[in-house]
Amino acid sequence: MYDYSSLFLLNPDIHFLNFGSFGACPKPVFENYLYWQRQLEWEPVQMIAFDGIGYLSQSREALAKFIDVDDKDDLVYVTNPSFAVNLIAKNFQLQAGDEILTTDIEYGACDRIWQMYCRKSGALYKRQHIPLPVTTADAFADAFFSGLTSRTKAIFISHITSATGLIFPVEKIVERARALGLITIVDGAHAPAHVEVSIKKMDPDFYTGACHKWMMAPKGSSFLYAKKSRQEMLQEPLVVSWGYEAIKPSGSKLLDYNQMIGTRDFSAFLTVPACIEFMQQYEWTKVAECCHELALEYANAFHACLGTNPISPLNKEWIGQMVSVPIHTNEPEKLQRLLFEEYKIEVPLMRQGTDVYLRYSIQAFNTRKNLDYLLETLKKLKEKGELIL
Repeated sequence: MYDYSSLFLLNPDIHFLNFGSFGACPKPVFENYLYWQRQLEWEPVQMIAFDGIGYLSQSREALAKFIDVDDKDDLVYVTNPSFAVNLIAKNFQLQAGDEILTTDIEYGACDRIWQMYCRKSGALYKRQHIPLPVTTADAFADAFFSGLTSRTKAIFISHITSATGLIFPVEKIVERARALGLITIVDGAHAPAHVEVSIKKMDPDFYTGACHKWMMAPKGSSFLYAKKSRQEMLQEPLVVSWGYEAIKPSGSKLLDYNQMIGTRDFSAFLTVPACIEFMQQYEWTKVAECCHELALEYANAFHACLGTNPISPLNKEWIGQMVSVPIHTNEPEKLQRLLFEEYKIEVPLMRQGTDVYLRYSIQAFNTRKNLDYLLETLKKLKEKGELIL
């Protein structure tokens, strides 16, 4: 078996089981990142004011092919999905009484974005309860749309959730919402290179994803897709700069308003073609399938150890390379620090409402040794009565 750990810059002394949070850069991609940073320092004016626009276009073209978007100019790079959701929420023109329908297991930062803008306008961010464990895609969709009212203007939903690690049936949800005339907004932070992403097939109005997670780009590299017919909605950029009422408009307000938003290091965006090339070279689809199988192989053992039940069927429909196991603890943050500082295990403990999940992620460099060590450590802590109830 190939030693994939040699391709990454991660500390070999750490059992790294948290790829889902920020990813990690393979060495060839990081070298490409340094190349672009050196280009930026070699001739900053030409790179920022002139050449960079063309390089960004080439990078967006590669990304468009990867996520199945017809026109690269329907994509704009942003630093993270939260930035993209802020941009959409700011421009939504919410009115008092309007409703945004979502689930009660979304990413906390995005919940806060919508709650703030809804509070300002008198609208409602409706967090529809999703019963756990989930069972079927149809049951999930029925539970979600039971929150629909005549005041619902849009749906906002994750492709893969952060705390629960569940893959949502987004194509089914988006199709049903579109038939109802609703605007569809998908938070795909965890999805690209984790599961198949076909924007053309899904056909959402807005989709945001991270390149710095499972695509393995440097940190601060994400994108926003906006359907051409919806781009006029995004009239106010988060940062007003030279692209607003541009002297030489590009023909795309999405790009003019949101691409060049003042001086910044956009090198991470330019590495996306190198990320795609890396995945092609190492047949990453096969690698991801092996990671998925390893993640599922240990799921029952972790549930048995922690005395909890799975929150979904343990299959590919709901689970990719992350498994979230319910855990009984009153101090998840303290337990997470104990696991890292005392046992050198990097694994998150995620709060979702009153529930807590231990979420392990499996990437190419992970082995059974990592999972065995985590499992034995949890058993030890449970026997000692340390933080696990």
